[in-house]
Amino acid sequence: MRSNRRDAIKGTALATLGLATPFPASGAPAPAPVPAFRRGFDNQRIADLGDGTFRNPVLSGDRPDPAILKDGEDYYLTFSSFESYPGLLIWHSRDLVNWQPRKPALHRNIGSVWAVSLEKHDGRYFLYIPVKASPKNDIFVIWADHIDGPWSDPVPLGLHAHIDPCHAVGEDGSRWLFLSGGDRVRLSDDGMKVTGPVEHVYDPWRYPDEWDVEGFSPEGPKIHRVGKWFYMITAVGGTAGPPTGHMVIAARSKSIHGPWEQHPGNPLVRTTDIREAWWSRGHASLVQAPDGAWWSLYHGFENSYWTLGRQCLLDPVEWTADGWFRMTGGDLSAPLPKPKGGTALPHGMPLSDDFATLQLGTKWSFFRPAPDEASRVRVAGNALFFKGKGLAPSTGSPLLLIAGDTSYQFECDIDLAPGATAGVVLFYDDKLYAGLGFDKDRFVTHQYGMERGRPANPHGSAMRIRVVNRRHIISYYTSGDGGRTWIKFDRGMEVSGYHHNVRGGFLMLRPGLYAAGPGETKFRNFTFTALED
Repeated sequence: MRSNRRDAIKGTALATLGLATPFPASGAPAPAPVPAFRRGFDNQRIADLGDGTFRNPVLSGDRPDPAILKDGEDYYLTFSSFESYPGLLIWHSRDLVNWQPRKPALHRNIGSVWAVSLEKHDGRYFLYIPVKASPKNDIFVIWADHIDGPWSDPVPLGLHAHIDPCHAVGEDGSRWLFLSGGDRVRLSDDGMKVTGPVEHVYDPWRYPDEWDVEGFSPEGPKIHRVGKWFYMITAVGGTAGPPTGHMVIAARSKSIHGPWEQHPGNPLVRTTDIREAWWSRGHASLVQAPDGAWWSLYHGFENSYWTLGRQCLLDPVEWTADGWFRMTGGDLSAPLPKPKGGTALPHGMPLSDDFATLQLGTKWSFFRPAPDEASRVRVAGNALFFKGKGLAPSTGSPLLLIAGDTSYQFECDIDLAPGATAGVVLFYDDKLYAGLGFDKDRFVTHQYGMERGRPANPHGSAMRIRVVNRRHIISYYTSGDGGRTWIKFDRGMEVSGYHHNVRGGFLMLRPGLYAAGPGETKFRNFTFTALED
């Protein structure tokens, strides 16, 4: 009954999107049950089911616009990091399913980081980084001789009208950036500057006018040379908006200079039914598994969980006799056979933190930090000392992390500096967040990005706070004795609307910590636990 009720509620709610909600005919067999996720650090879900199969997502939580690099037996992957810094955390795998974090590549705030290109050319690693920034947008390049860095300081390329660069090398050895809108620009031999004008080279395939999409928005080109062909994969239909909008199309050419022939099977990936497990699927790349088989990585929103952002999905690819390819994983709701070969690394990382070290850029990141933001935090004696800033999360660059489960709880001991206010947040951006903070006398409730009720605080300047997020239903608990006894806070919240289709920005709802006012507030024993539904 529970699943039927959820389907009915979901169908009613999604009807507001203007989409049809088809249901199976009476007497149709129920779909086979999907195996539960295996659980890893902090009970977080992991894709590898341990029986030769996996479930999507391969990386849960906000992992949009995947940029994949195969480097011998190693795979490196990074994602759009937007307003979070340190950013562009590099992930490492040897089997395409199990991923470990390495180090962030970008430390200086250059703007909101969108879909990047991660490449290796002549033994050197490159990241081409589009940003939305004031006074104008640009695309930057950084390089390193090792994937863990150090990475160079960002160099602007002067490309103010495009996003989503993809580095490509032509059959003649020329280097290019392919850009949004079907455009490209020539790069210098060292890849560090543009050497010519932007030119239009490709008109993407257009979907039927009656489809429900966000907009045409050709973006995210990815160029792959396979055999005698160059293949260009593009996203159209808009990244969010209707779940049926975002899609994957492809074209090919025997030369980097075109002409480009449209794939006869376009679109290759598209959500067509709002009951599907994944919405708005797009921004795809191709990659070879250790055994030489081909796969595609792209992103999608989990059904009903816009708040988790776009998550990283893995889809098997089949080549056809006419030299084209197709994705074969269907709607990705069922387990799939794992790529063959390779070695499974321990997947993910714990989100709990005893603050023995300061894990900026791997676990924690600041929202839209100032140049000196990192000086606000230090660790000593298994405690995080967090210098206050601003008056609330909206003005205080909170410390945030990415949680990839639909239900979870987190808690932390907080010891205020004199005159300070601090607490816990579920933070989308500086205009949309929820949470609970306190000063020595009163609580402060954060809701809809505003500071609301201020009931009396019975615990004084030190307490432990727990947040429970169970499928968007939020409850808070406080303890004045280190977690031995708890008092449920008398204001609950519902946060399913804290997402891009309400606020814009392409972000996710992240758990985190904030400190406002004077002095250094002390945080200890941060514990995260994913909850199974």
